Amino acid sequence: MIVNVETLKEQIVVDIDDDDALIERKIAAAQDHIERQLGFKIEEEYPSGVPAALVEAVCQLVGHWYENREATAIGVSVQELPFSVADIVREYRNWSW
Repeated sequence: MIVNVETLKEQIVVDIDDDDALIERKIAAAQDHIERQLGFKIEEEYPSGVPAALVEAVCQLVGHWYENREATAIGVSVQELPFSVADIVREYRNWSW
């Protein structure tokens, strides 16, 4: 994985170890999701160092999934932030429609 649990805990401001297994699962799922959108395995494409923006994309996605653990949100207004996960993935993808 391109992000470790400690780095992610800094992102989501968690200082206890109770959710480490949950966070690790979410990191793996987020990286897999982003790699499927990119069309390549991140660590294979960047063996000498993963771009910071891709690390940030994984961190942002895990942060969102950690805070919103269900498939729907009721009674809240949400919108995607600019320069977020989708924008980062678009910049690094090797293909387009």
